[in-house]
Amino acid sequence: MSELWSDIGPQLWPAYWVTLKLTFYSAIGSLIWGTVLAGMRVSPVPVMRVFGTWYVNIVRNTPLTLIVIFASVGLYQNLGLKLAQENDEFITNNNFWLAVLAFVLYTSTFVCETLRSGFNTVPLGQAEAARSLGLPFSKVFGIIVLPQAVRSVIGPMGSVLIALTKNTTIASAIGVAEASLLMKEQIENHADQVVGIFVIIAIGFMVITLTEGYVFGFLAKRLAVKR
Repeated sequence: MSELWSDIGPQLWPAYWVTLKLTFYSAIGSLIWGTVLAGMRVSPVPVMRVFGTWYVNIVRNTPLTLIVIFASVGLYQNLGLKLAQENDEFITNNNFWLAVLAFVLYTSTFVCETLRSGFNTVPLGQAEAARSLGLPFSKVFGIIVLPQAVRSVIGPMGSVLIALTKNTTIASAIGVAEASLLMKEQIENHADQVVGIFVIIAIGFMVITLTEGYVFGFLAKRLAVKR
């Protein structure tokens, strides 16, 4: 066990740092794109509603592994999409941002549906009153409906973030050096200590996800909309 720890120990923080960065950037992008999609889903413009509905239904029901591989093989290798500067670490950085892009495209659909459930908690009369005053849809959505919806779905949004954190393990499919790739490498080097490797990696993910759950649980209680 000491030999295993001496090998895996120094690599744990760099691997989990990549996992945390994947989670952070993907969460920011998913929140932005998911909010846009949610706006499309309730938009008075039929084309936007149709696009939002089709996008969510198709992407949400597509395996995330396929989306990640498509980002690498389809967007980069076939279409030449480059998301990093060309230098000695181009492949590593480009794969990282391609993985972030894939996670954003996928996770934003769950953010969208979570926000849509929050829209139902906003009294319909508030939106109708705003429209009667002549406010356009963009202001009704951005000033009145969205802020209240966000506060009502902080808890469920935490569950989406936890799922995103666990989904970052799929980035190893295109060579991103996060925690699950470290686990695979260590299993190859220490095949007789699979359980120990699994426990070490699992504890790291538990620390991250339990912390996320606690923070979002606290925020959900603190920022809950009082009715």
